[in-house]
Amino acid sequence: MTLTVPTRKPPTTTESVFSVSGLWKVFGPKPERVPADPALSALDPAELRARTGCTAAVRDVSFDVRKGEVFVVMGLSGSGKSTLVRCLTRLIEPTAGTISIDGEDVRAMDKSRLRELRRHRAAMVFQHFGLLPHRTVLDNVAYGLEIQGVGKSERRERAAEFVAKVGLEGMEKRRPGQLSGGQRQRVGLARALAVDPEVLLFDEPFSALDPLIRRDMQDEVTRLHREEGRTMVFITHDLSEALKLGDRIALMRDGRVVQLGTPEEIVGSPADDYVREFVRDVPREQVMTCRTAMRPVSSDDTGTGPAVRPEATVAEAIKAVARAGEPARVMDEGRCLGVVDHGQLLGVVAGVDADTAPAEAAAGTDAHDVTATADATAGGSATETAPAPEKTAPAPEKADPAPEKADRVLEKAARGRRRQAAPPAPRTSPEGPRTSPEGPRTSPEAV
Repeated sequence: MTLTVPTRKPPTTTESVFSVSGLWKVFGPKPERVPADPALSALDPAELRARTGCTAAVRDVSFDVRKGEVFVVMGLSGSGKSTLVRCLTRLIEPTAGTISIDGEDVRAMDKSRLRELRRHRAAMVFQHFGLLPHRTVLDNVAYGLEIQGVGKSERRERAAEFVAKVGLEGMEKRRPGQLSGGQRQRVGLARALAVDPEVLLFDEPFSALDPLIRRDMQDEVTRLHREEGRTMVFITHDLSEALKLGDRIALMRDGRVVQLGTPEEIVGSPADDYVREFVRDVPREQVMTCRTAMRPVSSDDTGTGPAVRPEATVAEAIKAVARAGEPARVMDEGRCLGVVDHGQLLGVVAGVDADTAPAEAAAGTDAHDVTATADATAGGSATETAPAPEKTAPAPEKADPAPEKADRVLEKAARGRRRQAAPPAPRTSPEGPRTSPEGPRTSPEAV
């Protein structure tokens, strides 16, 4: 899996935009009885359907969406994630629980307040674009403003601004049928942004796009969030997309949230076997940060190593340590929080705690041991150990081999992951295919 997780500081505010508590959505006859009855609410999906004829799409879900964060809800098809995001603005009516936006009870809103919520405070970007085929790009983007009652000249001016912001300048007069899938999704994004909502809701908006276009749209969302700091709730079934975009991730299964945390928490500390299986192939060094990998400063540290940010990924720190040939300092506003050396970094790659690993892992081992560590990281066998070297006179000091070892381990770990993902190659003899001395055999019928 190739993964690029942007380095950014998550929002530090604890102010909530959306607050959800004990939310249920049950489809079927008399759905309100399911959350009200502990015996029914404890049943698994199959038993619940057999006993009541009901399906619980969302089961007792609670979370807060903080102001300015990208909150990702991830899960497989049927996990309840799309139902959940539609419950936030009551496009689907919840069965039980509470939902509030800026402290206002969404479930208590009358039709007028609900209309105002959907028009001004929360805008949704859908998977299938939802564009009006007879309208131009400019008029599609301006549609939300038209519904709000904004005058024609003003709404067209504002629409043109957001058309340019999403990279469609010069295409204002085209119709949806003249656009590619990625361009149509950009129109949908511009339409949502044009009404200046407090929260943007994305319901798997890029799942129907080709991989390269999907990556471009992910970069576009990242750029817009960096420039505007708008609160976003993003629904996806793609783990790499969730790790790339999300400040925090809620992982759903059978209507429940099985784990909620930062990408680093999800990858580094899976809550159960289901989550562990989800993140098994994630390159840890591209998600885990120096804040997690660092160790305390010791008296042996020179304090001259390269400086890295606490939010920098381990992959970035490995490059810094390899270039400098010495441990890196984790710096925040001029203060040294800790140190990352090759032992700590290799521990993250291998998925082990460097503090409990053998001492030689932190001090630097010989090439045979490093190769064995890399094979173990890649899922191979590392049963061989190098023979103890004979005692000899002290050799002249050599350059620290740690950077080269780090590179070799990372390279071998990556090759191991590729070998696990690729089908086994057919075995061939070094001499080529074997043939019988009598030549190829033929059947009597062929003769």
